[in-house]
Amino acid sequence: MEVPMSLNHSPETQIKLIARVPTITGRQLPEWFQAIDNGPSFLRCDERANWLADEHGLTHGYAAAIVHEHERHRRNRMGFI
Repeated sequence: MEVPMSLNHSPETQIKLIARVPTITGRQLPEWFQAIDNGPSFLRCDERANWLADEHGLTHGYAAAIVHEHERHRRNRMGFI
């Protein structure tokens, strides 16, 4: 079982980053979630964030925020708190 990714920024900053994702990246969160799901099967969240940043030209801040949000949604779908 993977340990949840810790934020390198405040929860308030996470909310602001996620709100700006569509404007900054031109893609909605579900599109980014699908990219992560279809991407390499990294075990660690930081590896996923690095891949997302490198593969899609995102800043590491946005990539980490997207990965964190993806993990949060995934845990909610699986019934984890």
